[in-house]
Amino acid sequence: MPLTSSSSPRRPPRSPQPRRATRRWLGWLLAGLLLAGLGLYGRYAAQLNRYARRAYATLLAGSLTGREKTPLRTDYEVHGIDVSAYQGRIDWPRVASHEVRFAFIKATEGGTLRDARFGRNWREARAAGVFRGAYHYFHPNSDATRQASLFTRTVPLGPGDLPPVLDVEHANFHDVAQMRRGVALWLRLVERHYGVRPILYSNYGFYQRHLAGHFDDYPLWLAHYEVDQPKLPASRWIIWQHSDESYVPGIRGPVDFNVFQGSFERLRALRIPPKRP
Repeated sequence: MPLTSSSSPRRPPRSPQPRRATRRWLGWLLAGLLLAGLGLYGRYAAQLNRYARRAYATLLAGSLTGREKTPLRTDYEVHGIDVSAYQGRIDWPRVASHEVRFAFIKATEGGTLRDARFGRNWREARAAGVFRGAYHYFHPNSDATRQASLFTRTVPLGPGDLPPVLDVEHANFHDVAQMRRGVALWLRLVERHYGVRPILYSNYGFYQRHLAGHFDDYPLWLAHYEVDQPKLPASRWIIWQHSDESYVPGIRGPVDFNVFQGSFERLRALRIPPKRP
């Protein structure tokens, strides 16, 4: 007899077992991904929170007024900032009125770059009563003698100023020994020019990997974020950059916050002394 729609044989019902197995497998997979995500967040929470804050700050950048204020650390007496052209026009008298006692100002970078706002910041910081210093951002693959010459030709350090600073954190190099030789040469040339020992700046990770034990005769300015205190012994550093996303009235946007280890009198004594007659 020919088959018709009414007489078609019924298909046996599908077993629910494969569907339940698939749902169970997907459930375990999602649970595993959730646990892995929580584990990664727990391990990198500080960095992830930091990225989230910076992204949020970027979104709000257009609404900043230059009156925003981050509370200063109460466990240190002497506070300071470091600035470059990135901060734009700075109202130095207003900055000084909010307990900023010192400022390091970017002067040069590599073998050719002069910071566009160095001259203005250099003059106005001192006029506002802020102890000023200047720093150079070191390029490992650029001639160290040329970099030192650029800095000394740009920065008129004199009595009352803080020592010169070499910022060493650029990771684009192939030979760590060659990088260290360049750093040592810059430090020697600049010390010879000004007659004062420079300060070495670096972040905690870079310092531990590449510089620790090689420049212990130089004062250390350490950048170390998301920690209650630097992991290096207090005897190893004199300045701690504890934040690069803080706010002080007089600067429209984020700025690096630093503390000096010691009293204001000790900071005063760190400055270049008057020349002897």
